[in-house]
Amino acid sequence: MEMIIMAGGVIMAGGAGVSPVVFQLTVFVLAIFVGYYVVWSVTPALHTPLMAVTNAISSVIIVGALVAVSSAAAGGINLPSGFGFVATLLCAVNIFGGFLVTQRMLAMYKKKG
Repeated sequence: MEMIIMAGGVIMAGGAGVSPVVFQLTVFVLAIFVGYYVVWSVTPALHTPLMAVTNAISSVIIVGALVAVSSAAAGGINLPSGFGFVATLLCAVNIFGGFLVTQRMLAMYKKKG
């Protein structure tokens, strides 16, 4: 059976589409496996630059989380604003922890005395 890959999902040649939930779940599971193998194969020398990139990504994510929280002002407290609040907290912890780890790793290379 021929498959055509589109931007939003996979469509079979017979016209029957794959459920978006199944497609998104498949992408999520594959991302978990790829992320696991990529992170565990990083050498310690590359940890500090990767931490800086992670902080940059978290700073972009926190903007989206703040937008989700701001939806509470328009329609009261709802599920997206709750998820946005949790995402804001987790991103803030990630950014703060990343800076601490980066400072500690860079301190190892400073001359003592």
